Amino acid sequence: MGGIAFGRFDDSFSLTSIKAYIAEFHSTLLFVFAGVGSAIAYGKLTSDAALDPAGLLAVAICHGFALFVAVSVGANISGGHVNPAVTFGLALGGHITILTGFFYWIAQLLGSIVACFLLNYVTGGLPTPIHSVASGVGAVEGVVTEIIITFGLVYTVYATAADPKKGSLGIIAPIAIGFIVGANILAAGPFSGGSMNPARSFGPAVVSGDFHDTGSTGLDSHWWWFGWLIYGMSSSL
Repeated sequence: MGGIAFGRFDDSFSLTSIKAYIAEFHSTLLFVFAGVGSAIAYGKLTSDAALDPAGLLAVAICHGFALFVAVSVGANISGGHVNPAVTFGLALGGHITILTGFFYWIAQLLGSIVACFLLNYVTGGLPTPIHSVASGVGAVEGVVTEIIITFGLVYTVYATAADPKKGSLGIIAPIAIGFIVGANILAAGPFSGGSMNPARSFGPAVVSGDFHDTGSTGLDSHWWWFGWLIYGMSSSL
């Protein structure tokens, strides 16, 4: 584990840093627009708000493809985090400063919110689906599930991308990251919602106005934040 650095304000507001924040905003917007959009589209095509096995597969594949693209387009500018959880783990590992990570979070959350507002507009106001734990799944079970799958995601980032700000990542890192997200959605979606990404959950919650059990960002489910810290610290070791 590298040394944790707070960072300097002048570095955080340099032209290079601002370009990185813009890249994170755009990458997260693209990812959330496609991911949330796939769930909305499936619901419209089937006239069924609840995803069946085919819908779960379609949404998982769409998220995997979208994340592959989002990570790829931002890789050599910002590192292609597209996820506050990934940013948190990399900051704890000393790959980016705490201050830079904070501004990444802002860009990612804003990107998700804008994506969901755009979806709400272009779909004629169709409901925006939020992450939630399934019936019969308790808060502790949901947290453990999210810890496991998000650990898998951040571990994959560490294993394939290492220090994402040093040159080209090659093709394997974005592919692996997209694959693990798609696989984890298939495994955990019917139970915890398969969030793995606070930004992915936050945008739909803001636009829908529903923060009840919204995956890793539920304002009335502080256990999710505890789980986020656990996996962030463990994945950066």
